[in-house]
Amino acid sequence: MMGRLNHDQEQFFYSFRLEDAVPEDHPVRDVAAVLDLSWVHSELAPFYPRLGRPSIDPVLMIRMLIVGYVFAIRSERALCRDVRVNLAYRWFCGLSIEDKIPDHSAFSRARNERFRDSDINRDAQPQRNDNSTPRE
Repeated sequence: MMGRLNHDQEQFFYSFRLEDAVPEDHPVRDVAAVLDLSWVHSELAPFYPRLGRPSIDPVLMIRMLIVGYVFAIRSERALCRDVRVNLAYRWFCGLSIEDKIPDHSAFSRARNERFRDSDINRDAQPQRNDNSTPRE
């Protein structure tokens, strides 16, 4: 007898861990192992008001941008779409399977309005030590 997938009733509870869905050799695991963004909240606190609606976590935005750089995702719109559907990207960004992804316009607003006068872009760049030579 030919089997058919039953769509009559959706599952009520799921036993799913995002951690288990990301292969051990996926590049996001290598980046996550060396990435330290513990400085972000204290560094950016002056650029956020004390009152009002909570913003998108700046660590989430930076992690999403890192995904875009590492995997050559060319636009913020494409980045948001890819993070929405890729489980490894979600894991790297600290998002659950149910968390909403920020709208692509949040990135340009943050860059052009909130962080225009900050040094966040410079501070997030890798630093050279005295023994390294500049790239040409």
